[in-house]
Amino acid sequence: MEELFRKHLEKFTAVTDSEFSEIVSFFKLVTVKKKENLLIEGQICKHHYFVLEGCLRKFFINPKGVEQTTEFAIENWWITDNIAFENKLPTEFYIQSVEKSTLLVIDSASQEKLLNEFPKIERYFRFIYQRAYAASQMRIKFLYSFTKEEFYDHLNERHPEFVQRIPQYLIASFLGFTPEYLSELRAKRRS
Repeated sequence: MEELFRKHLEKFTAVTDSEFSEIVSFFKLVTVKKKENLLIEGQICKHHYFVLEGCLRKFFINPKGVEQTTEFAIENWWITDNIAFENKLPTEFYIQSVEKSTLLVIDSASQEKLLNEFPKIERYFRFIYQRAYAASQMRIKFLYSFTKEEFYDHLNERHPEFVQRIPQYLIASFLGFTPEYLSELRAKRRS
């Protein structure tokens, strides 16, 4: 299972067998059940999660008591509350498994030690954070420039794996829709 992480890592930097063995020793291999919470609002965010298999989501509960999904992570994606993780702060988010998932988990102290001992991993994380930041910028742009229908169409065209795999009520939450509106929109597209 950890070989999946190695393949992902080697897209950004080369590692020897002995380096990889040392690198992976900084992580814990964890399996979580569907709908298991890994992080709850108010907890100190202590972990960074790499998805080997399955799907996670990050969300918050808005003042009306509605869950608002801000991010998903499928295979080969990282997820955490970056601000809370980096600053050892209580989080304003939840991280929950959407499916039964297998993860590599690293805590803050271990990640810092890993980065100090393996500069190439620091470079790897720089690439990962750059891509995540770019994706976040584009999502903000889409929120401001697309109609609700265009946002759904864009997601459906660019990431059909999400639309097929993720429960529709979570897709609606991610897009800022009600599940009812998404059902209407999908029915309209079929007719």
